[in-house]
Amino acid sequence: MVTDKGRKHSSMVVDGVGKAPSRAMLRAVGFEDEDFKKPQVGIASTWSMVTPCNMHINTLAEEAGKGADAAGGKSVIFNTITISDGIANGTEGMKYSLVSREVIADSIETVVGCEGFDGYVAIGGCDKNMPGCVMAMARMNRPSVFVYGGTIMPGANHTDIISVFEAVGAHAKGSMSLIDVKQVEEEAIPGPGSCGGMYTANTMASAIEALGMSLPGSSAQNATSESKKEDCRQAGAAVVELLKQNITPRDIMTFKAFENAITIVITLGGSTNAVLHLLAMANTAGVKLSLEDFTRIGERVPVLADLRPSGKYMMSELVAIGGIQPLMKRLLDKGLLHGDCLTVTGRTLAENLADVADYPDGQDIIRDFDNPIKADSHLRVLFGNLAPTGAVAKITGKEGTKFSGSARVFHSEEEAQARILDGTVVAGDVLVIRYEGPKGGPGMREMLSPTSAIMGKGLGDQVALITDGRFSGGSHGFVVGHVTPEAAEGGPIALVEDGDGITIDAIANTITVDLSEEELAQRRAKWQKPAPRYTRGILAKFAHTVTSASLGALTDQFEDE
Repeated sequence: MVTDKGRKHSSMVVDGVGKAPSRAMLRAVGFEDEDFKKPQVGIASTWSMVTPCNMHINTLAEEAGKGADAAGGKSVIFNTITISDGIANGTEGMKYSLVSREVIADSIETVVGCEGFDGYVAIGGCDKNMPGCVMAMARMNRPSVFVYGGTIMPGANHTDIISVFEAVGAHAKGSMSLIDVKQVEEEAIPGPGSCGGMYTANTMASAIEALGMSLPGSSAQNATSESKKEDCRQAGAAVVELLKQNITPRDIMTFKAFENAITIVITLGGSTNAVLHLLAMANTAGVKLSLEDFTRIGERVPVLADLRPSGKYMMSELVAIGGIQPLMKRLLDKGLLHGDCLTVTGRTLAENLADVADYPDGQDIIRDFDNPIKADSHLRVLFGNLAPTGAVAKITGKEGTKFSGSARVFHSEEEAQARILDGTVVAGDVLVIRYEGPKGGPGMREMLSPTSAIMGKGLGDQVALITDGRFSGGSHGFVVGHVTPEAAEGGPIALVEDGDGITIDAIANTITVDLSEEELAQRRAKWQKPAPRYTRGILAKFAHTVTSASLGALTDQFEDE
């Protein structure tokens, strides 16, 4: 039984004669006398018909509520927003994507704080839902469990959303007809669930499981499966158990736990967005994680998973052979994970993994340590005179490890996309897309449309792209994002001109422009800060409050804290 200590917050809302008005309101939404003596467990649902990633989460929220109720709690389902990166990519609307992470965290904190929930489950499906949910957990520090909404199934002919983006580039190249593009469009997204490769959604779900904030197996379940419903029921019950044990998120989200999360992201070949989000999550939890930690861990952790976008397989195929739990067991046995980290089961990571069976013989999705896809991390944190405070690249080695070329400068994603599709961009170019950072965009758009167009046109190993924006987890090729300081802050990326020589070295971890300090200083003296693109509304607020991408692009902390 949960004692009154487990009702620390809800008791202030419902106990005593003075709270009769509160109880009256709650009776109208289904509370009965005995419910007022139970801990209240909020169920934060990101359900929306905006996107297939979240269209099924209303039913998952109901299952989580059932689990909490059966365990002795009283569940209350509430909603928060989601947006769709896949729909908004390549448009002005994409500027709201990263902003939504902050809105989600703010809104969950607002409801949980206002309503006095003792603990809660948060269920996320699309990219920004997940870090937003966990950031709220770190802020509130009340017993809570994250549930991933699950991955989508493959479309016909092993297609997914990235297949559609790359079909656009193939059509521009002349290698795919309009009829064929339409067929891919019609068949690639067969139903509910998050994008099917090791893109940002599946990357973050895996990272959060390794972090210890979701139940074992939650990251690797199909969206429409019975196992996903059971995961939700167990999550509801787990929150009640966490209340009994008084285990809170900051007990779990330690520095070593974040090291575990980084390790899993690397072995899976995960998204560059994980760098941005893990920095934000750690910062919110009071953990001092930095870009350098990704490099340090990456020196000893290999890429083992042959998963899209740079690999062959989809998440649903990894689900079929056991998900990430056997991989975590292998990493633990190799001494690459901290087994003593506490998790939302109330047990340590090592205890959770003790009885996990290995992958079946003959599978080739997860490589052995003596046959890695890449011997060290694909996530490269680069520094140099073009990125004095860092940039992040996703380079698997298939693109090569070094690229030198001539700058072709664009001041927006749309401008670059048009020049890729019309043939202006040619082999040897380094596309520089600037004024797309957190402040300059504002919102730090993903460059999925340009990178997909590059791949579709067959230029993936012949051009590079650098930006102060970011990339979709589905982006691949020789790409570098999160260049800081960003152009809107007067960073060196703002000073690059067409024809300047740029070199990206993923072995030395450097990104440089072939200009002397004197030349850079002369250009800096002539540079003028552009006027804000938005002066009202949420994008203006975001631009005014957001920190550098090298710190996670947060809006609730000042850079000098």
